[in-house]
Amino acid sequence: MAGTTWIWEPPAGADVLFAPGAPFEMAIEPVLGVECKVFKNRLGNIREVLTAFTARHGDLPNLVFPDITLTFNDVQASTARVAAWFAELGVVKGDRVAFASANVASYVIGWWATLASGAIVSSLNGWWTPAELLHGIELSKPRLVFADGPRMKRLLEAGLPDDVEVHDLSEIDHLLGPARANDPSLPSAAIDEDDPAVLLFTSGTTGRPKAACLSHRNFVHFPSAATLAGAVGAVLAPQPAPAAGAPAPKQPSSIMVGPLFHVSGVVPLITAHHTGSKLVFPPVGSWSETTHLELTQEHSVGGWSAVPTQFWRLLEHPDFDKYDTSSVTVVGGGGATYSPELLRLMAKKLPQARLGVGYGMSETLGSGSRLGGIAMDSWPSSVGTVEAMCELEIRDENDNVVEDGEVGEICIRGAVVFLGYWDNPEASAKALDERRWYRTGDYGRIADGVLYLESRMRDMIIRGGENVYPIEIEHRLEEHPEVAEVAVVGVPHHQLGQEVAAVVVLKPGSALDADGVKTWVSEELARYKVPTHVIFRDALPYNATGKVLKHELEADITAELAAG
Repeated sequence: MAGTTWIWEPPAGADVLFAPGAPFEMAIEPVLGVECKVFKNRLGNIREVLTAFTARHGDLPNLVFPDITLTFNDVQASTARVAAWFAELGVVKGDRVAFASANVASYVIGWWATLASGAIVSSLNGWWTPAELLHGIELSKPRLVFADGPRMKRLLEAGLPDDVEVHDLSEIDHLLGPARANDPSLPSAAIDEDDPAVLLFTSGTTGRPKAACLSHRNFVHFPSAATLAGAVGAVLAPQPAPAAGAPAPKQPSSIMVGPLFHVSGVVPLITAHHTGSKLVFPPVGSWSETTHLELTQEHSVGGWSAVPTQFWRLLEHPDFDKYDTSSVTVVGGGGATYSPELLRLMAKKLPQARLGVGYGMSETLGSGSRLGGIAMDSWPSSVGTVEAMCELEIRDENDNVVEDGEVGEICIRGAVVFLGYWDNPEASAKALDERRWYRTGDYGRIADGVLYLESRMRDMIIRGGENVYPIEIEHRLEEHPEVAEVAVVGVPHHQLGQEVAAVVVLKPGSALDADGVKTWVSEELARYKVPTHVIFRDALPYNATGKVLKHELEADITAELAAG
């Protein structure tokens, strides 16, 4: 693969999945003017996803909230009623409908209803300030805005334009539930697979949030690609047929961890329809490791997905062993790579679980690469091989594809890549080249056939001409028995350009000092990677999806050092 494009290839022995007429049959077709690999027998849009998989899964529970449980049939019936109401309010194909809310049932059904109507979901970040909410509304220009109580207060403080129609999200509540007499049909507006579907706002860790515009094609292809791995495993390593009279296989289940305004929220929502899964929603409020363990035990949850920070909190919970987690057979996530120490802890605490990690972002609906199962033992620090429906290249600063082992910018192309940034042609042109390769802004390298993440471009530290990748130092410090959390950032230096600063949160009772931190790093890493500055904090700043707000840390530490 030296200097070439990295493309997923069907594994030997799984031909039955890709035969003509099979669910995963593939073809090369034009996608927005560029030839790409696609699933030939795919559904046409998100509304078809809703109807096709509702017909398959019917009365199985789909969405489990503290106050209501909705089957797949209930979700479709509720969606039709809400979509009919949206039409009465004037929503037509192409309109934006914005949501600012915690994860509640009315938000989920409003999401489905918007997409079934051919309208576009504008997913406003529930943690935003009034000014940030105003920015999101002014950018997406929605016909309707729905908000829960806390977000409604902030919206009113924002001073919205007069033409913005705002509704309390609870107005949807009475439309939820099973089918009723004289229910309306789902909307019939024609929806093309490359029509816009969802606006996911970037995290804002690199500036003012942009709205990544995902298409219906993206939402159709991602879950198919995600479930392909399981289908391949079932063909290559088939399980014996159940004995006569054996209980039916248990319904797949997972806990919703991500907010619906983030890729980590919408991906499990759409994937649950493909897999017939039960998706359990925690009570509204901050994520709690205790609640997560309680719900796992109560619902015999089979799949855990979270960011590394959440896994640390779960696995180090003082009462972890008191909860029944034997049902958890799949553990994975993204947002950051897993340190070797975290992988060891996962294997110890959840020995029955298949571990996995993925690499992706909002602009690819979470697609990019994937690693799981026994492959984790061989390449524990990588993020795996390229996913189906993706092409991947590593490029240098001149846009040339680099050799194996060389670090460069990760670029992705395929049916899962977004349309562009909403109403921002300049940013779109910078992110997508003329062949629709998406420049991720992440550094990585390919070695031994797998992808390794090095750092985000913005996070990389250049110290005296040497490139320093924070993730390498962070993983080393995470192995220290007295370190709870760590973030590594660059701070200005008049001669070197930048120096390395480590912000460390210690475990209770630790006596570790700055010299101890430096010594620990120096035992494994080169001298120029050893932090010049070590700052101890009680906690790190995180955004709504569990990412460390490094730009805040950089600004704070820089100001702190400048002040002496």
